Amino acid sequence: MQSCAGVSGVSRKQQLLKRHRRNKRLGLLAGLVALVALGVFSWWWLPLLLLPLLWAAHEAWFADHLFYAPGEDYAYDFGEQAQPIAASLDAGQLKVDCTLQGDETLILELQVKSSWLGRFLDPRVELVAGEQADRQTFERGVDGLRFLNLTGLAAPLQAGTLRLRGRHCRLQGQPRLWVTPAVELQRRRVMVIAPHADDAELAAYGLYSQADETWVVTLTAGEIEAEHYQQMGMDKAEAARLKGRLRAWDSIAVPRWAGVPESRCVQLGYFCLQLPAMQAAPDQPAASREAAMADIRPFRQFNPFPLPADQDGAPTWHNLLADLRALLELARPEVLVMPHPQLDPHPDHICAQAAVLEALQGLAWQPQTLLCYANHLHDNDRWPMGDSGDGVALPPQLNAAQAWAPCSLVLDLATQRDKAMALGMMHDLQPRAPFKRRLRRLLQRWLAARRPSPYGENEFFRKAVRRHELFWRREL
Repeated sequence: MQSCAGVSGVSRKQQLLKRHRRNKRLGLLAGLVALVALGVFSWWWLPLLLLPLLWAAHEAWFADHLFYAPGEDYAYDFGEQAQPIAASLDAGQLKVDCTLQGDETLILELQVKSSWLGRFLDPRVELVAGEQADRQTFERGVDGLRFLNLTGLAAPLQAGTLRLRGRHCRLQGQPRLWVTPAVELQRRRVMVIAPHADDAELAAYGLYSQADETWVVTLTAGEIEAEHYQQMGMDKAEAARLKGRLRAWDSIAVPRWAGVPESRCVQLGYFCLQLPAMQAAPDQPAASREAAMADIRPFRQFNPFPLPADQDGAPTWHNLLADLRALLELARPEVLVMPHPQLDPHPDHICAQAAVLEALQGLAWQPQTLLCYANHLHDNDRWPMGDSGDGVALPPQLNAAQAWAPCSLVLDLATQRDKAMALGMMHDLQPRAPFKRRLRRLLQRWLAARRPSPYGENEFFRKAVRRHELFWRREL
């Protein structure tokens, strides 16, 4: 089991962000010195004119948190479940020689090279087959191996009518198609592990809304960072407690929108960002950072049945494992859905997966399939890039340390809209973004042709309401 108290991925994310901010400060300082020198030795008014223009250019084109070079190749090991198939791209027409069932996960590996305009406007690949169309977007300045998601396009692909067109980029090299056979998900018992309220909806609303039997288990109340509620006149602790109660309610109520009965929605109520501390000292309670609470029971009041930790309400790792074991034995899930241990660097997400795997040890019932998702990334805060409704290409990964088979579902427009409404019910996605972020998005809309999501202002409406839901699969 991987410890989440000092996970290298988390520290790497922090180091990358620290280096990014340091380089940005140095660049701004150098630019300021140059402008001051220009004003001293030339026209005094020129720096006053250039400064706002340079700031606007930075916000429009250089404000993304991209912690790798766009020219680096992505690297994946899909394991034995995915089969490579030779493909060819002739005048934009993609051709393969294989027989497809239609429900496979299809990933196309190919070289994508940005044009000069693709350094200022997001490069994307357009997939067109009659009335079917999709777009998948990559980093500005991209020049390397990338992986397109063709899931849902098996029929035109096999018929030879699927065309690929680069917008602000060129498609190069010899493509290769990776085919992963479909696994039955909808007719099996599914349990989604959500570290926070909204994680299940962001990653797996389409999956859990279509399954015959779904359980949604949320581990934390998500009570911290309650500044929005402090503006209503509450102190920090009071605001955190209110936010935790609201998100606990969301975790129980919102899945009802997808037809999941209240009897299969559970909120464990542990405290946000305290799972690593709990794992580091399994017997020691880890109180809330902001809510002035050391008892998890107030956040469990909406649960449909009692759980082991209800006896003392202590936020300990041992209590978390006892709760999870009780739920696993009760629900007997055949498919477990949880955060990806390598791709998703959020400490609560890493600990959520570690806790479930530890809880499974020694249980008589074992699930058959593990699906992992990534709601956050180490290297690119905009992934999935592009607009709401677009397809989801594979995320950046520069080192294929472990083998995982991709598993992608296709969401029709009605399901996408239902997913957007579910996200809109989540209180944590409702407050307005800070003024600086709203101004940045306005500049990006004007100068970089980025479109806002029609479903909501929060960035997760753009990132999560997509044509695909993407998971990484292992058979247990």
